[in-house]
Amino acid sequence: MSARRPLALAAAGLALVLSLGACGSGHSADDHGGDASASVVSGRAADIAFAQLMIPHHQQAVEMADMALARVTSTEVRGLARQIKQAQDPEIAQMRSWLSAWGAPEAVPGMEPGSDDHTGHDMGGLSMSGMMTADDMAALDAATGDVFDRMWLQMMIEHHEGAVDMAEQVLATTTDAGVERLAEAVIAGQRAEIAEMQGLLAP
Repeated sequence: MSARRPLALAAAGLALVLSLGACGSGHSADDHGGDASASVVSGRAADIAFAQLMIPHHQQAVEMADMALARVTSTEVRGLARQIKQAQDPEIAQMRSWLSAWGAPEAVPGMEPGSDDHTGHDMGGLSMSGMMTADDMAALDAATGDVFDRMWLQMMIEHHEGAVDMAEQVLATTTDAGVERLAEAVIAGQRAEIAEMQGLLAP
């Protein structure tokens, strides 16, 4: 099992989101994380970075869940896979709506899909960890039976630990009630799933 891979938000990404203050929105605070204005202020940069980084992080978790649901696996793994999809699909939609309201792009400049190597990028105050590489995902896809189940649990624990780290980072900076609620939900839900998965791996 590979060690956790920290991925950082490119400096260009933060520069871009900070320059988008002219974008407006008629959405309410309740719809988009607690700020009725879409103007991007300095305090919003970390919230934007969090959403931009957590969306692909969640998408990979959903991809891993789909892999488990597409094959014969243990009842416990299939149940966890369904639970992860049910939790993370709506969170992806919520974060996309925030980015739209804030006038920020979903894609992080300098972190193109399919690229594993993001070393050397400026941290920008936030980092993404726990992501699997393309090789990791290929190895998981090639596994079968009990080997798949065990590999899936190990990888998903690492993935969840990364998401918890990211949520804790944004909680330390955000003043947005919506971002705070989502981050707290990620921490509570994924810590509970980590404990469940660790129990399944225990001898």
